[in-house]
Amino acid sequence: MTTAQEKAGGGRVRYTYRLRVSSPAAALLEAEWARCRWLWNECCARSKKAYAKGEKCGPARLDKMLTEARTRMAWLRAGSSVPQQQLVRDFATSRAKALKDIKGRLPMRQRAGMPKYKKKHRAGPSLNYTQRGFRIKDGRLHLAGGIVVTVVWSRELPEPPSSVRVYRDSIGHWYGSFVVATTTKHLPETGAVIGIDWGVKETATTTSDDHDLPHVEHGKKAAKRLAHYQRMMARRRAPRGKAQSKGYRWAQKQAARVHKKVARQRQDTARKWAKRLVRDHDALAVEDFRPKFLAKSTMARKAADAAIGATKTALVEMGRKHGRAVHLVHPAHTTMDCARCGARTKHALPLSERTYACTTCGAVSPRDKNSARVMLVRAGLNPAGADRVRADGPLVRSRREPGIPRL
Repeated sequence: MTTAQEKAGGGRVRYTYRLRVSSPAAALLEAEWARCRWLWNECCARSKKAYAKGEKCGPARLDKMLTEARTRMAWLRAGSSVPQQQLVRDFATSRAKALKDIKGRLPMRQRAGMPKYKKKHRAGPSLNYTQRGFRIKDGRLHLAGGIVVTVVWSRELPEPPSSVRVYRDSIGHWYGSFVVATTTKHLPETGAVIGIDWGVKETATTTSDDHDLPHVEHGKKAAKRLAHYQRMMARRRAPRGKAQSKGYRWAQKQAARVHKKVARQRQDTARKWAKRLVRDHDALAVEDFRPKFLAKSTMARKAADAAIGATKTALVEMGRKHGRAVHLVHPAHTTMDCARCGARTKHALPLSERTYACTTCGAVSPRDKNSARVMLVRAGLNPAGADRVRADGPLVRSRREPGIPRL
């Protein structure tokens, strides 16, 4: 069993706030990003050259390159060294991960690719500042280089932040993401437990009928508006090599707004549901389901709209935040096992068969409800009245702390 603390590598959490950026501050941030983007592309060029010659290109060599470049170029030296150093470290980490995957001979679909060049009109600004590169004074964020922005403090930071990432999203809004130490806000104990099974017809089926999460279909409801702006973009697209028109950029921004709204709706639904579950239960047995493979199936669009991955992440984060035990159960054979007697069917059930009938003990129940009860059995959280048996299956991982979730 792997504890969450071992997997987290230190308890930290991100708090993201909207930034009000004036025109002069925006110009300074974009100029800072232009320097960092040039530096990233220079690192890519040096890395490719070193890889072709079989030489090393680690953090020490990249730091030396940055020092030489700042000494030689006044334009680069005019910017703050903090985001530039952080960018070099991020590049070195990304490259090391890619080389590790290559050395481990992982399948191509599982590898983290080598860092690529950042194009001017595609890569959005993203600047990382450590403690020596920023400070909060009178409610405003002061960044190295004389950049001052106003933060919309929608809530207070529980602890002084150790770093901040300033970035701009696809619709032009600026955000500041502060990293702070995790704090646990314990809720009153209820003595109740719950099992959760993920699905497509319903996003989540639980052992409690009152806590099931139906498929809200936010993406399906916004599909008509999104298709309207995408057709507009297709009509106004300029030939290859020419700059896009103002009308195209306007339609592109409207499409990005629709995508952003749907993402926020999914996130809001997931958090509210997760908070309700965590408030009413002391322990949660959650199917450790990875829906990535559904992207290649006929259920790809509906599975993406269900946002199973985002909902699962929100549930684990909420459990950590309030000190609830979250047990991640391996999904193998959860649809084939009987929650009452632990017997396993000889053949996998087709998706069209929605009722589980055990041939050993005669138990009959909805398929997803039976799977949710199997989660409790495998996690050792057998509900009252169930036989004290544990179905054979892979080990269960207990998680109390995530890595760095975005709240």
